Amino acid sequence: MSQARRRRVLAIIATDATFERVPHRGAEVWMGKCLHCNAHLAVGLDGEPISRATIEHIVPRTAGGTDALENLGLACARCNQGKGSRHDAHFHRDARVRELVDRLLQKRRDRWRDPGDPDSE
Repeated sequence: MSQARRRRVLAIIATDATFERVPHRGAEVWMGKCLHCNAHLAVGLDGEPISRATIEHIVPRTAGGTDALENLGLACARCNQGKGSRHDAHFHRDARVRELVDRLLQKRRDRWRDPGDPDSE
């Protein structure tokens, strides 16, 4: 994983209240939850995923979604790939897909943590 991607993962973690530093297999890691299914995700302190954490564009880039932190979350690879292959291509045509995206955006807002929050470290 590139350095830029690891920095982006760490920026997402800094704004996601489900992530906290915990001991894991003899090292400290960031442990949080998948934006979709709430499965545990482990990420090294350097931003390298230990579990299959992936960057999720909530509003897909193909539908005008951006790389703004409010539109990014961490998801397990299974959920992220499932959303991409089943839903992203149908965003403009399917109200259920837009409803899913709205739910994910709300979940991201509910989990939002100010990156300057002392509890984020």
